[in-house]
Amino acid sequence: MQYRQLGRTGLRVSTFTLGTMGFGGTGWATPVGNLDVEAAKQEIAIARDAGVNLIDTADVYSAGLSEEIVGQALGSSREDWLIATKARMPMGDSPNDAGLSRHHLIRAAEASLRRLGTDYIDLYQVHEWDGHTPLEETLTALDDLVRSGKVRYVGCSNYAAWQMVKALGVSALKNLERFASTQIYYSLHSRHVEAEIVPACIDQGVGILVWSPIAGGLLSGKYRRGVQAPAGSRHLSEWSEPPVHDEDKLYDTIELAVNIGESHGVSAAQVALAYIVQKPGVTSVIVGARTNDQLRDNLAAADLVLTEDEVKALDDVSGEPLRYPFWHQANTSSDRLSPADLSQIARHL
Repeated sequence: MQYRQLGRTGLRVSTFTLGTMGFGGTGWATPVGNLDVEAAKQEIAIARDAGVNLIDTADVYSAGLSEEIVGQALGSSREDWLIATKARMPMGDSPNDAGLSRHHLIRAAEASLRRLGTDYIDLYQVHEWDGHTPLEETLTALDDLVRSGKVRYVGCSNYAAWQMVKALGVSALKNLERFASTQIYYSLHSRHVEAEIVPACIDQGVGILVWSPIAGGLLSGKYRRGVQAPAGSRHLSEWSEPPVHDEDKLYDTIELAVNIGESHGVSAAQVALAYIVQKPGVTSVIVGARTNDQLRDNLAAADLVLTEDEVKALDDVSGEPLRYPFWHQANTSSDRLSPADLSQIARHL
């Protein structure tokens, strides 16, 4: 297992993070898994043995049950782990039970602390953008949580590049705690983030945590062109994340991942994970599993290094044309491109 700095902080996190959306697994999270405390303890032990040091959860996962299970499963070993959780989504029926207002954020953080059974949260992330609450209000609330000792680092999730950079600007202007990381969807199935978000993170020194790097199981190898997926597969249910807009492109990508996996004697899922871990700017990928065997297989990707030719082939099959103004920059400005620029343009030169 490798460890990378989280953004501009001194915190080192494992390149794989244990995801816990399947802890509890009630309501809308049911298709992801329904692990109880004992099953969670087993997954945590597997992750620990693999070198994982970060666990990611959220208050909205099974209406707080995921956080409760994390806290109970960790028990006295809490100090051995970094815990990341999130707030923003509705946690009740009141108009103030959602969003990124000072009112909701501080209440949400205190509720998460109680459910997790801990005195502090290592990484507290705002789960989604809130266009109604002034950034100054959100960021001062997060800053207060850090200064109070209840939170160590803060991050965002599912922010557009301009939203994240605007927040970083406000933090710098007001001398407030800045986002150390952003948590985003990024996979061989969808590389849209390479156009704006990834370059912004590289330029601004924001760590990237990747959710659903296997595209909700789509890249596991069990979804094949003309082959019926196994019963119980998530995408045979009402689960719709991530959306699929180009099935042919997806199946072409899956076939290549399967072929590369076979050449290494590993699963397509490991290929998909290793690919994202090797991409510029990525700090850690979040993996969760319904079974111990799935988790072990996913974590084994930490030992897989893809060749330059394999990465290029995967880039080609899953890539998109450069958008404007980037194709124009590639044509006219290639003599003065920064590492952030090159993170997406380099392979087109």
